[in-house]
Formats: sequence, structure tokens, C-alpha cells
Amino acid sequence: MPELAATSADLPVAGCVEPKVLRERGQREVFCGLTGIVWLHRQIQDAFFLVVGSRTCAHLIQSAAGVMIFAEPRFATAIIDERDLAGLADMNAELDRVVGRLLERRPDIRLLFLVGSCPSEVIKLDLSRAAERLNGIHAPGVRVLNYSGSGIETTFTQGEDTCLASLVPVLPQEPQDAEPSLLVVGTLADVVQDQFIRLFDQLGIGPVRFLPPRRSTELPPVGPQTRFLLAQPFLAETGRALEERGAQHLVAPFPFGAEGTALWLHAAAEAWGTDEALFRSVTAAGRERAGRALEKHRAELADKQIFFFPDSQLEVPLARFLSRECGMRLVEVGTPYLHRRHLASELGLLPSDTAFSEGQDVEKQLDRCRAAAPDLIVCGLGLANPLEAEGFATKWAIELVFTPIHGFEQAGDLAELFARPLRRRDRIAV
Repeated sequence: MPELAATSADLPVAGCVEPKVLRERGQREVFCGLTGIVWLHRQIQDAFFLVVGSRTCAHLIQSAAGVMIFAEPRFATAIIDERDLAGLADMNAELDRVVGRLLERRPDIRLLFLVGSCPSEVIKLDLSRAAERLNGIHAPGVRVLNYSGSGIETTFTQGEDTCLASLVPVLPQEPQDAEPSLLVVGTLADVVQDQFIRLFDQLGIGPVRFLPPRRSTELPPVGPQTRFLLAQPFLAETGRALEERGAQHLVAPFPFGAEGTALWLHAAAEAWGTDEALFRSVTAAGRERAGRALEKHRAELADKQIFFFPDSQLEVPLARFLSRECGMRLVEVGTPYLHRRHLASELGLLPSDTAFSEGQDVEKQLDRCRAAAPDLIVCGLGLANPLEAEGFATKWAIELVFTPIHGFEQAGDLAELFARPLRRRDRIAV
């Protein structure tokens, strides 16, 4: 296993700086962006997500969220039915009526997202104009925004990206005399947020704010004094929108595992001029705990071959974590979209001969996967069961989005997610 970096000064001189990428455009196997509502609605506690879509959209969200019929979730679906499609009803009037009834029933809502779907986009329903109209009716008590959760051309994590990008134009402008501030971008579990807040505080970095915030009344100000770290690698549109508002992106590896977390924190520490000795002192205990937690899983994962199907855009930083901290061998790292700029630090830490694929032609990739016969395959639910039936061990890619995996304290849990299917296969074999 290579020596792990603790600061940018410890980074290896060369890695996969100019990766050779197989670009594929064919049949894909992914969830749609509506899935992002499942974790977004838990984060923004006074927001509501109204999907404008079909009954299939409603079933998908209800199944993915696992919400009981008696629960009061903060999402719903405004069903596009036959009357709408036949032009027998004014869809905008129907939408206004549904929103009015919703806000009357749920006076706690302060931020309402109208979420586009494949059906609403196919019939050209203009939700941006609808949001503008509804804002005029319900503001200032309720702010109405819209974004696309359609899966026609995107993968499922891009739902979060389009949601957060829709928030950027309404973020307050920072004052002219503002001090430098740090914005952490991407949905994180509350416990992970709290851990990062403590570390940033010990490093003298702040004020620290999060996008999305826990409440819509806490939208972070943004401007030229804002420095931001992406916590998730799939937030390309949000990052671009923040830069257009004048914010500065601190490019770093993503905070998966001990090494990734240390380098992610160090990017902020460098921007704040934090003393290197202080940085190593503050992060030493967390790195040590992460190292101990990884030890018991490293023996199970070392030298095992892993194959990534493109699914969540988490594939590249996870491949770096598994290769460098767990000793796994990378057969192929597939990803829906390889954002060179955001992933530059990650690519520099991967072996120079790493095989990448961008996009998907699922049948061709299945052929390559079967020929390589890896020990573990990371893929979507649609491929996992057939591959398990063929005798392969698989890891559901979507579980890696739902589970807290960021930071020092979660490094062992992250490795456990990959060790578990190998353990299960060994038990079945016996």
C-alpha cells in the first residue's frame, strides 16, 4: 500500500494525470434524479419537494424513501393524468390548485421545490414560469423554486446538483466588508457536519456554512470572500454557479477515508494560512482512529479486484480510497461523467495505468466485466441481481449515497460496505 498523504506537500509527484478514458454512449442502467429527494428532504427541514410527474414517479419516490402510508413526508407527486395529456384540463391551473391545497395543509413549509420529471419535460410543461407565478402568489411566506429531476439524460445524483444549483441565485449577497468564509457544498449527514464543524473550529477556519442548510431561513451568503469545498463529486453545475457569484473553489480530493479527509481539510487550512504543525496536531487523532478502523477490513480487501459500473459519480474518489487505503486492485473505473477539473486531485492519486470508462454501453461493459472476473462489482440495482446469479459478488452503488461515508470517523464504515459482500459470498460458498 502506498504511503498516504497528510497534506498537499505529501502528495505523490505523479499519478493518473492524463488518464486514458474509454468514452461510451449506449444503453444505460441508472436511477433518475428524483431519487435525490430522498436525502435532500431530510436535510432542509422546512422544505417540500413536489414532483410534477406520473404515478410511476410517485411509486419510485415512495419505494426509495421507504415511507409508511401514515407518515408525513416532505415530498409528494402532482400526478399528470389522462385529462392533462388530452388537454381537457389546464395543467397550470391544476398545479396552482394543488400547491394551494398543499400549503394550506402544511403551513410549516417555507421553501417549495417544483421538481420536473421525464413526463413533465416531454410535454413541455414550463415549471420555471410556474414557480415564478406561484412565488407571486405565496411570497414572502413561501419561496417557490424549480429544478429538473428527469432521468432522460442524467444519472440519479445529478438531482441534488440541479437542486442546489437552483438555490445559488437566491443566496444572499455577502456584505462588502465580509471576512473570508468557508462554504461546504453537498448534502452530509448531521453527525458528519458536526464532526467537520469541530475540526474546522480547531483549525481556526471559519465562519463555516453548509449548502444545503438545515433550514431555508439559513441560506448562506456568497460572494468574492467565499471559499467553497465540494463534499460530493457530482456537483459540477452547483460549483459553476457559485463561481459565477464570485466564490472561489478550493480543489481537493474528496473526504473519503483518512487520506482524502486530511487532504480535503488541508485545502481549507492552506486558504486560511493555518500553521502546518497545528494542522497535523489537530488531524492526527482522527487519522489514527481511521487507520485502526481500516486495519480489520484491509486484510479482507487487499489484492482483491474491483470493477466499477458508472452510476453515482462517486466512483473515482472511492477507487482512490480502495486502492490506496485498502490495497484493492482496480480493473475498471466507470463513471457517468469524468469532471477533469473537480477530480484532478483524485486522478493524481490513482495508479497511472488505471482503466477509466465514461458514460455507458451496458452490454459492452458487462462483457468486459465478465471477462475480467473481478472479486467485487459496484453497480446499480438493475445489474446487481443478475450478476449475483452468475456468481459475482456485488455492491449496490446507491447504498454508498444513502450511508454516511465522509470523514475520519466513517472510514471504517466505508471499508465495511465493500468487505461485507465478499464475506457474504465466502459464507455462501462454504
